[in-house]
Amino acid sequence: MKTLGLENGGATISIRAARLAIGGTVAGLGFLGALHALSPEFDPAWRMVSEYANGRYPWVLSLMFACWGISTCALAYAIRGQLRSTSARIGLGLLVLAGLGEAMAAVFDLNNITMHNVAGVFGMGCLPIAAMIISIKLGRTSEWSGARRSLLVSADLAWISVLLLVASFALMVGTFMATGLPTPTQAPKVLPAGVIGLVGYANRLLVLSYYLWVIVVAREAIKLGSPKTVRRVVQQGSLTRANEV
Repeated sequence: MKTLGLENGGATISIRAARLAIGGTVAGLGFLGALHALSPEFDPAWRMVSEYANGRYPWVLSLMFACWGISTCALAYAIRGQLRSTSARIGLGLLVLAGLGEAMAAVFDLNNITMHNVAGVFGMGCLPIAAMIISIKLGRTSEWSGARRSLLVSADLAWISVLLLVASFALMVGTFMATGLPTPTQAPKVLPAGVIGLVGYANRLLVLSYYLWVIVVAREAIKLGSPKTVRRVVQQGSLTRANEV
């Protein structure tokens, strides 16, 4: 069963797409975990996820980004019928851009500076905005009201993780400059004494928070799109109309 309708202006939810969103997220998470085991030379405390492209298994990183992009775009397709207002459609468009940016990173690694930066702007920049817009809009509907708290909390974690990434990067740069050492052209194997490197952890927290929001929304979409829920919503709508008559 591909799609099931809700008594909400003919809105539909694609259960298959929602399941693909969760599956892609779980697969992406698995590939990310595998990279830590396959390339232990990259200290997760201060090395960015994208730097695995310069390791021995860049193809695993590409698979991670590809799964990430697929899961985000699949979620957009799954809930497209639930987002009908202009602002909600803007959020949906930003979600698609985020998915495209994540998928672009699978093709353009950090050695392709320009395109990788474009992918980063789309993937990392658009999703938190999309998550807030979509979560607020969905949470205001009767069907999604029961999940309002989880939607908003997971969306908040997404933009908070961005702030933590920026703050940790500024902290590392600031403490490095305080050492008086010249700025290296390539990442050193070991951070100099006195440099506080937490940007890697912040980067991974960002990825996990983005994954979490996708799973939260997709899981609720599957629940709402189930035949049992659809029948209950339709029955409630019929009773409401009968009482009005």
